[in-house]
Amino acid sequence: MRAITVRDRDAGVGGLTLTDMPYPHAAENDVIVRVHAAGFTPGELDWPATWSDRAGHDRTPSIPGHELAGVVVELGYGTTGLTVGQRVFGLTDWARNGSLAEYTAVEARNLAPLAADIDHTVAAALPISGLTAWQGLFDHAHLTTGQTVLIHGAAGGVGSIAVQLAREVGALVIGTGRAEDRDVALGLGAQAFLDLDADDLQHVGEVDVVFDVIGGDILDRSTDLVRPGGILVTIARPPTAQPKDGRAIFFVVEPDRARLTDLAQRTRNNRLNSIVGAVRPLSETASAFARHRRTPGKTIIQVTDDQGTQHS
Repeated sequence: MRAITVRDRDAGVGGLTLTDMPYPHAAENDVIVRVHAAGFTPGELDWPATWSDRAGHDRTPSIPGHELAGVVVELGYGTTGLTVGQRVFGLTDWARNGSLAEYTAVEARNLAPLAADIDHTVAAALPISGLTAWQGLFDHAHLTTGQTVLIHGAAGGVGSIAVQLAREVGALVIGTGRAEDRDVALGLGAQAFLDLDADDLQHVGEVDVVFDVIGGDILDRSTDLVRPGGILVTIARPPTAQPKDGRAIFFVVEPDRARLTDLAQRTRNNRLNSIVGAVRPLSETASAFARHRRTPGKTIIQVTDDQGTQHS
């Protein structure tokens, strides 16, 4: 099968290569998915799990990408809850070969059924962004009606979904980003927008929740914006300081089939708009990974647009 692989950690994006790889093996409780569309995180080439398995052993050549939508073509021993021919979407394991391939093995529990009226490219943009937004806002920050939330990167993959979820629960949403992100963020429901290149972050005042996806100086400067009893939640890196009378936490998204099912239903009901930026073929994955390429929403790799057949 065709897949994008990496072998040399020092090569960065330049090491992404389209190559032939063996068809994956379905372990116990796995399914094999014929991948139609895949999502990736630009920073994942820096993640240890991209290069090593859970025991710390080198696992190159490895296949990056951890979001997918496609069709189940094979069930591993003992696998229940999914059937061959079923449309699915979800997350692949961090320390196993991922979704930038024609076929991939995934634990069945990390996938959710996908309705026929949701396009694969839309579904592939949902797993990490949708679960991260939900878990950050509600599982970790416990955002509720009437609170004020500052969402950094409000037009990006995670931020755009976070804005919509926060608005639906009745929070006051302040979005941040670059000047060209303003219309997108306001269109999604943010009541105010801050240009991180031109505006003073301190003008925001105190907020109940800061949701950070950017890190760096923005994360450090946001600590002072959390009002007493509030919380800063970040996915960028562990915070180096705590708000004076609040908390700051770092978390990594976790698979959740029930929540994926809920996010898909919200998408079907037009309560959630998953912004798909560029859609690129598998052969253009390396240029899609390049950090200087910036589009609103999530860049998706279209692996195949046919229904596919079971591997023999």
